[in-house]
Order: sequence, then structure tokens, then C-alpha cells
Amino acid sequence: MRIGHGYDVHKLVEKRDLILGGVKIPFEKGLLGHSDADVLLHAVSDALLGAAGLRDIGYHFPDTDPAYKDADSLELLRQVAKKIADRNYRVSNVDVTLIAQRPKVGKYIPEMVQNIADALGVTPDRVNVKATTEEGLGFTGNLEGISCHAVCLLEE
Repeated sequence: MRIGHGYDVHKLVEKRDLILGGVKIPFEKGLLGHSDADVLLHAVSDALLGAAGLRDIGYHFPDTDPAYKDADSLELLRQVAKKIADRNYRVSNVDVTLIAQRPKVGKYIPEMVQNIADALGVTPDRVNVKATTEEGLGFTGNLEGISCHAVCLLEE
């Protein structure tokens, strides 16, 4: 068994779609990034890559490469899943904590879980997504950005 942890953060800006867990969420701001800036899927990807000893998402999909401009992070997660499988690992479970003051995302969580499960080729009961605020504190509390932590367990 191998455990991985992933963390990502992106700045909230005007004139961008807000994509979290592969779901477009109605909100007045979106996340700034080279790809679609899906902070949740980036944290999951980093957790999986870390558990497999495969560095991080920036190494595999650098923001200096125009091929990843506006990239769909669900597609990147599918590529990460292939890299994991190529090393003879399978995903036992993924647990995710999204940190955002707003928007409230509870009603979108089942779709996020299904998106992640589909991308990883696992059943939804192996994926958990939860969200919290920081009670108005820090950059997330001030609506400057959104962050996310993810942990995973891989098995050989």
C-alpha cells in the first residue's frame, strides 16, 4: 500500500468559468490557471502521482507547454490514472477536502464523485469529496482563491 497527499490552490478571478471536480459551477468568478484550473482535480492528481512516486502534476503537464492551455483536468486525471495503472497500482480510495468560502458546492458533490470515479475506473464508494469554509479567514475566506487537499491509498 502507498499513501499520497495532494494540495492545490488557485486565485479567483473575473471572466473565467468555475470548474470543480469536473463540474461547471455557476459563480461570478472562476479560477485562474493555464488549464481549466480545477483545483480539486489537481489535488487528486497530485495525491495519486505522489503515492506512486511519480512527482507531481506540474512535472507531467507543465504550464509552459501550450498543449495544456485550457486543458480539461478530467482528461489529465484520466492520464494520471493510466500512469498509475502502468506502474501496477490500483486506487483503493481517494478523500478530498475543498476549501472555499463561496460558492456552496454541496449539491454538486455527487457529480464530482462520479466524475472522479469514472476517470479513475473505480466505483463511487471509493471516492469521498467534502467541502468546508475557513469562517471568513485567510485568502479563501476573503474570496481571493480556493484550495483543496486530497489523500489517496494505492494498492499493488
